[in-house]
Order: sequence, then C-alpha cells, then structure tokens
Amino acid sequence: MELVNRTGVQEFILVGFAVGEQERFLLLIFFAILYMLTLVENLTIITLVVLDTHLSRQPMYILLSNFSWLEICYVSTTVPRMLFDLPSPYGIIPFSSCFLQFYLFFSLGNTECLFLSAMALDRYLAICHPLHYPQIMSQDFCCVLVATCWAIGCLWHIIPVALISKLSFCGPNIIDHFLCDPVPILSQACPPLGIAPTVYKIFMNAVVVGNVSFVVVSYSAVTFTLLKASNRGNRRKAFSTISLHLVVVTLFYGSVAEMYLTPGGENQSEVTKAVTLFYTAVTPFLNPLIYCLRNDQVKEALGRLVKKKERLQRKTMTV
Repeated sequence: MELVNRTGVQEFILVGFAVGEQERFLLLIFFAILYMLTLVENLTIITLVVLDTHLSRQPMYILLSNFSWLEICYVSTTVPRMLFDLPSPYGIIPFSSCFLQFYLFFSLGNTECLFLSAMALDRYLAICHPLHYPQIMSQDFCCVLVATCWAIGCLWHIIPVALISKLSFCGPNIIDHFLCDPVPILSQACPPLGIAPTVYKIFMNAVVVGNVSFVVVSYSAVTFTLLKASNRGNRRKAFSTISLHLVVVTLFYGSVAEMYLTPGGENQSEVTKAVTLFYTAVTPFLNPLIYCLRNDQVKEALGRLVKKKERLQRKTMTV
C-alpha cells in the first residue's frame, strides 16, 4: 500500500492528554503495568490451549487462543507508542508511521469484530444444534473460519487508509489524540476531501452494524433455546457462559459505538480520548479475565499444566 500525500507532510504532532508532568508519570506507570499484565494473561491462554490436548481440540478454545493473540497485537499497536510519548507534553510521529498505526489499529479492530461473531456462531451451533455441532464445527471448518476472520479483517481497511493518505494536509498537522485516529486526521486535511470520508464511514459502519446484527441474532436464538431447555443445571451453566461472552461484546461494541457511530463520537475531547483508551488498553486486559474467570475447563487445564511442571521439576531434581 503506497502512502502518498499531496502536500509532502513529513510528520504529525500527537497532543496526547492535557495533564501535568506528575499525572503523565502516573499514567505511564499505570498503563505500563496494565500492558504487561495484558500480555501475560493472553499469552497464558495461548499456552494453555496449545499445550493442553483437551482444549486444543475444541473449536471454542481454538477461537479463544486466536482471539488472545489478536488482543496482544491490538494492544501493541497503540499502547507502546502512547507510553513512549507520555514523558513529553506531546509526541511526534512520522507520516508513514501514523498511517501504519491507523491501518493496523482498524484492521485488528475489524478482525476483533469478526472473531466476536465467530464465537457467537460457535455458541449458537453448540447450544441450538448440539447434535450437528461436531460435524459442522469441525477442526477443518474452524481453521477456515479463523483464516477468514484474519484475512477479511486485514484487507478490509486498505482502501479507506489509502484514500485518506492521499489527501492534502493544510497543517498545523496537530492531532488532538494519543493515536492516529481517522477523525482528527481528516480534520487536518484540506478541502475538498472527495470521497475519502464517505468511503471510511461506509466501511466502518458495514463492519460494526453487520457484526453487531449477527451477534444479536445469534445470542437471541441461544437465549430462546435455553429458555425452553428442561434441564435447569445445563441451562444455568450455558447462561453463565454466554453471559460472559455478552459482557465482552458489550464492552467492545459499546465503546466503539460511542466513538464512531454516535453524533458526539467525532468530538475529540478528553472524554473521547478516555473512551478510546478504554477499548484500546483496558478491554484487552479484561477480556481474558472475563472469558476464563468462571471457566472450569481453563482452570482444570491450568491445574494440569502446573502439576506437569511440578513433576518435571521433581524428575530433574532426582536426576
């Protein structure tokens, strides 16, 4: 993808947060710790799924391990750059790096939308069609589903990014944000903007509205099926599982809708930055906890891994 702008802009200034030096230092420490914990949590899930044969054969955990790797990539597109800029009142980012961050941030965000839909499909098939679930959601189909999510997510935003990058920028090239978000980038572009803003909104709305609709329909069907179930124990366990999934979906789509689909979402205020910070840094930390906090299979897999490690240590000491 060639990034060319008509005015030869070399860099943008990221304003970041309007706080003092002491507050910036506290934010730096807090989000550095949060980032490290996010990496540890998601890497733990990936490790468990890869090493535990019970989990690695189940489509739900294949999707969850890929989702965890996605969260690692997603949080790493924004937080390290934000931590690098926090010690200073503002940051300077080259034009090409800014649009690379823009592309990666939105591509991974699109991929997350698709994975949330894929996990909704998995729960729909498992609960609404349990007899056909093993045949439909086979490992081969699951691998195709995962590859499709990654491929569509990574390709979806190429056209909007390319169109916006070729606009003329009038200056002073100051982005009132801590990352390269399209709304403040477009505010720096010289009119006429052509079709770039319209194409960006169409692509953005298509992903969010399409995937939200699919998730709502899937979980509505799941809820209706569970309400008709006669076994209260199984029904309670299934409701517990999908309620955790719905929490993750609500956290992600709620903050995205607040930013990009509501009329006030384009006002780049400190509140808007806080909302962006929530779904770029906080939700990748919360998601592994939400998915695994009440998940007995994950807890059992962790216990097996710990016991295996202890046995290996005892054998090593004996030798």
